[in-house]
Amino acid sequence: MAIDNEKKASDQVFDIGGFEYLIDKDFMAKVTPVKIDFNGFGFMISSSLPQGGACGGCGSSSECCG
Repeated sequence: MAIDNEKKASDQVFDIGGFEYLIDKDFMAKVTPVKIDFNGFGFMISSSLPQGGACGGCGSSSECCG
């Protein structure tokens, strides 16, 4: 998730509460359904994409999960 100041033809645009959210249409097709929540400290994103092999410690692979 990142701030993007430029809309592209390949973006799907959602207007929620006066804020525009953009997501690439091809990516949206892969992650649907996707849910983005603000929990008071940051954003939580869940989607249909499988979670990789990361353990959550270093975030790169299961090799760091000794």
